[in-house]
Amino acid sequence: MTDVSVTELSREEREAQERELREVWRTPSGWRYWTSVNNTEIGLWYGAAAFIFMLFAGVLALLVRVQLAVPENRFLSADVFNQAFTLHGTVMMFLFAVPIFEAVAIFLLPSMLGARELPFPRLSAFGFWSFALGGVFVCGSIFFGAAPNTGWFMYPPLATDKEYSGIGADIWLLGLSFIEVASIAAAVELIVGIMKCRAPGMRINMMPLFAWYLLIVAGMILFAFPPLIAGDILFEMERMFDWPFFDAERGGDPLLWQHLFWIFGHPEVYIIFLPAIAIMAMIVPTFAQRPIVGYSWIVLAAVGTGFLSFGLWVHHMFTTGLPQISLAFFSAASEAVAIPTGVQIFVFIATLLAGRVIFSVPMLFGAGGLAIFVIGGLTGVMVALVPFDWQAHDTYFVVAHLHYVLIGGMLFPVVAGIYYYYPLINARRLSDRLGKIAFWLMFVGFNVAFFPMHLSGLRGMPRRVFTYPADIGWDWFNLISTIGAFIFAAGVAVVVIDVVRPKHRQPKQEMNPWNAGTLEWISEPEESWGVRSIPIIKSRYPIWDQPGLLDDIKAGRYYLPDAQDGARETLVTSVLDARPLQCLRVGGTSILTMVAAFSLGGVFIALTFHWWILTLVCAVLTIAAIIAWLWTGTAEIPRLEERDIGLGKTLPLYSSGPQSVGWWGMFITMAGDSTAYASLMFGYFFYWTIHDDFTAGHAGPGIGWPILAAALFVFAWFAMLLARRVNAADRPGMTRAALISSALLTVAGCIAGLAGPHFYAMDPTAHVYPAIVWVVAIWTVVHAAVAIVMQAYCLARSLAGRMSARHDMDLQNVVLYWHFLVITAITSFGVLGLFPAVR
Repeated sequence: MTDVSVTELSREEREAQERELREVWRTPSGWRYWTSVNNTEIGLWYGAAAFIFMLFAGVLALLVRVQLAVPENRFLSADVFNQAFTLHGTVMMFLFAVPIFEAVAIFLLPSMLGARELPFPRLSAFGFWSFALGGVFVCGSIFFGAAPNTGWFMYPPLATDKEYSGIGADIWLLGLSFIEVASIAAAVELIVGIMKCRAPGMRINMMPLFAWYLLIVAGMILFAFPPLIAGDILFEMERMFDWPFFDAERGGDPLLWQHLFWIFGHPEVYIIFLPAIAIMAMIVPTFAQRPIVGYSWIVLAAVGTGFLSFGLWVHHMFTTGLPQISLAFFSAASEAVAIPTGVQIFVFIATLLAGRVIFSVPMLFGAGGLAIFVIGGLTGVMVALVPFDWQAHDTYFVVAHLHYVLIGGMLFPVVAGIYYYYPLINARRLSDRLGKIAFWLMFVGFNVAFFPMHLSGLRGMPRRVFTYPADIGWDWFNLISTIGAFIFAAGVAVVVIDVVRPKHRQPKQEMNPWNAGTLEWISEPEESWGVRSIPIIKSRYPIWDQPGLLDDIKAGRYYLPDAQDGARETLVTSVLDARPLQCLRVGGTSILTMVAAFSLGGVFIALTFHWWILTLVCAVLTIAAIIAWLWTGTAEIPRLEERDIGLGKTLPLYSSGPQSVGWWGMFITMAGDSTAYASLMFGYFFYWTIHDDFTAGHAGPGIGWPILAAALFVFAWFAMLLARRVNAADRPGMTRAALISSALLTVAGCIAGLAGPHFYAMDPTAHVYPAIVWVVAIWTVVHAAVAIVMQAYCLARSLAGRMSARHDMDLQNVVLYWHFLVITAITSFGVLGLFPAVR
């Protein structure tokens, strides 16, 4: 096989192919534009929404700074101040810092990987609408005086006090749980896309660094966000039904929330930081005009940073009275994370020293951001030392440290990325002059605003106070910080003006104005696909190292030069060496993603206000929309078995099991789900550990019912294995019988699982022991109910002639789900039956 097609098409034939592709990938017009699932549009929508939320949070921050500018100020009331700073932190962390990188990834990755599309474009659209709706719900609460007011970390018992926190805490808990669905959806899309949709030849050790970083970060999201979801469930059960998970008088413990929150919260810092470093890893080689120095070192450092970030959460809890051995371990781990972080920064310095540096606005923002981040890292080393943390904890020193890390490590690189990648949006560069003005306003304003906070913190100013006396030496520091905040805001405003100003009179730039070496610069702003034809990659910087690559891609001389059968297609390749395995037909434009997102949003919003019937209606709509979406999605059976993809190669159009992207999507989703479940079980054993008598004399669910439930789930799992086996033998009747048997056994298992707590009259409001038993049982039963829906779906597919021995993707994926479910059931009911007693 040659690298490019030996058959040179005529100009008319190439234009016909391009017209065919444009028609297939066309973005709908009118109101249907918002039903688009093209990753270019979804990425831009995501980015625009995240930036709008960031500006909203910035305005809240300015209100906070005005209030603190002078002592004994009455510009804001105490309650409005609390709502403003709570919503500021919440929006910045949940609605900007993570979503902006998901937006950049969804926009860039198809072309960067040499793919035409990521594998689940409808999932990306669903994630965007979930994020946008959840963000509007949370942000809009402040205009009704109902915003959360207990801090973005929502510590109990303050946040569980309904009289103080009102409905704001419910809006925070349920709104952010909905937003976290969007983050996990994006993580699944990114992991599967990076692992399975790279261009042929792009081995895993040849991936762009941006893809490496996003793969690591998406994996971190899967293990960091679910503990917060588990904590949200416990928290909302206490607020909604008075189950005492954080009420010490009834056996609960507020520290469990801190553990679950910071198991999420500290990796979140690196989930924010690593994608910013990823942007710098693309910018630095371009403006040094040479490949990155130490590719393997920076990848290993990124992996190490992600791994270590999960061992640091307790350094937010040094003042809670933990044992000395815990303090020593987590202090050492907090120091150790500086090593891989430093490796990444030194790699950039070495690359710049080894190349010919071109000074530019992206480099200016990148260098300034890294300088600020290093200062934040130094103060981070200080607060990682337990004796110092005891003094600085909950003071403005920590506020300064947090902003030096997040704004230096995230916001400045994001702006660098905007100036670097803007030509991919409309083939025009942003203004160098405005960019330099914006940088100096932001750089100077930031340091004027936040450096004095170190000093006010060391002088004892606590966080989260809405005013202060005039005679204790904090007034000048706060006034200077407020002036700096407005200077910084002026710089951000210049960036916004530069982005939104009309540019129609500005001439279009060439496709790769910076002379970058990676594949994202082969995409054309006016097209909705990633690449015109899917190339063969031989280098980490193919534009530099493969002469004529761009012309060959545009001329359709590589894979998938056309659109057969009017279908949207991309290639699925092997995980390690990117061998072509399948021609994947992805889902097209659909309103179902919007319906699913808005109806799921309705579930969370209705729960917030305890509208139970509306909750049920929205839940049914959500399930119906998702089933319809799946029925017409990637599991659709193609008309032909194989597709000639060009260069003399033919690939199957359908695959199932580990070869298929659907199987990988299920596996990754269930890995995240299992993390949430593990967090609930952590809570169970946390209570079991801190109490001499965990049960406090309350009856348990017994042994018989839990063991029976576990056995029934095992039999149901065996029935699913049988269904897969007889389906492979092309015996549809027996397949349907096995599916029905498994569903009936699952129903029986659910009844047995709930029978123990019910018949032993376990009152979940009386003590934390019956409450945690009920939660674990309900978690397992809810997952079993999802399994029953899946079994019914497979049965319907079989009856409709859409599932057979050859086309068994649905059944393979459901059996994979059952592997996780049976482990969950055995663990849940084994623990509930065997570990209820005194330690």
